[in-house]
Amino acid sequence: MGCWICCLCSRVADSLTLLLVLALSCNPSTAATASPSAPHVKPSYSFGRTFLGLDKCNACIGTSICKKFFKEEIRFDTWLSSHLKLPPSYLLSYSGNYTDDAKSWRLVDITRLTSKYRHDRADKRICTSLMKTKTCSLERALRRTHRFQKWLRAKRLTPDLVQGLSSPMLRCPSQRLLDRIVRRYAEVPDAGSIYMDHLTDRDKLRLLYTLSVNSHPILLQIFPDVEGWPFPRYLGSCGRLVVSASTRPLRDFYDAAPEVAADLALQLLAILRSLGNNDLNYFFYFTHVDAGTFGVFSNGHLFIRDASTLGIIDKEEGSQLTGGQQEYKDIFSCLTVDCQSAFVSCNSISEKHSLVMVCQELLPKLLKGKFLQPVQEKIDSFLQHCASGLADDQGVNEAVAKLAELLKPLQSCDSRFAYRYPDCKYSDKY
Repeated sequence: MGCWICCLCSRVADSLTLLLVLALSCNPSTAATASPSAPHVKPSYSFGRTFLGLDKCNACIGTSICKKFFKEEIRFDTWLSSHLKLPPSYLLSYSGNYTDDAKSWRLVDITRLTSKYRHDRADKRICTSLMKTKTCSLERALRRTHRFQKWLRAKRLTPDLVQGLSSPMLRCPSQRLLDRIVRRYAEVPDAGSIYMDHLTDRDKLRLLYTLSVNSHPILLQIFPDVEGWPFPRYLGSCGRLVVSASTRPLRDFYDAAPEVAADLALQLLAILRSLGNNDLNYFFYFTHVDAGTFGVFSNGHLFIRDASTLGIIDKEEGSQLTGGQQEYKDIFSCLTVDCQSAFVSCNSISEKHSLVMVCQELLPKLLKGKFLQPVQEKIDSFLQHCASGLADDQGVNEAVAKLAELLKPLQSCDSRFAYRYPDCKYSDKY
């Protein structure tokens, strides 16, 4: 009898064990607990609001592309390394990678409107001059200014609201140009209106701050590349960083082959012509050019890489600021430049202005010693005549026209110039 009971107990125990095993196998959470596996940890990038400049908003450019930074759909080149370190914050520009589908990546330029040193100096100037302290809330300080209070009450962006700002784009403003800025400001939902009703107080401060520091991103927005303007595509801003399509600076091509140099020189002259004569009747002129002003896309197409030194004169309406209004100065006039700097008179800018600078600063470095004689001698002579600045507008234009005529036969038609290849194969010019 005792033996039978022991046997029965043993069978019951085996049955209970079997039921427990079955229960565990049917319960995923219990099974996972019973048999843990090491989770796959995805490396993440440590972002600081300070690096992006988000800690200074709304005294910043915008936030339209911040999500792509935090979702790792915009990566700095150094992020491709195993250490995943952010680049130094003191640099003015960075090379980056941008994706929409996490599979295909394209190069972008990530830039600051000015150096971090100048940003920090401007921030300190705001606090010491407006709040009488070394540190403060930049937004609260700027909101108290007379200029921004006028912006808050304004229904439309008018010339008196931008008077005295240091940006060359706004030294000779017309109402038509200012309406275009409001209508095409890309950091807000597109309203297509010339009135500022769709701009919040925050939006107005960001727009005013951007125009005060550097108008480059605004120019990219209001004259987009898809409409044929020679600027890289504006992709968005985050804090005090701007993201745009990538170009290599012109300085990288000073040692290029003769046919490449001739092609870039002709493109450069064509851009200057289009800036002086276009369907919208705006006259663009440079206040300064250097080896980083222009850039070249991977397809060989030349663009304006840095538009911060571009001034605009409206041929239809002219400037609607008087000399006294131009000289008006406040804290917004001094964020990146010396407050004592004098403005250039709108009437003193001629059509030869940009041509002379390019002939002095860029074309000699691009075309020097590239061609056989007597072609090189003629090129140097035309450049010298253009760069002298002593001739009248007609004389400079003639020298540039002869230079272009001399360079055209030196162009070649092959895959290096993808922006016009293979179309050039069917053209009589080549």
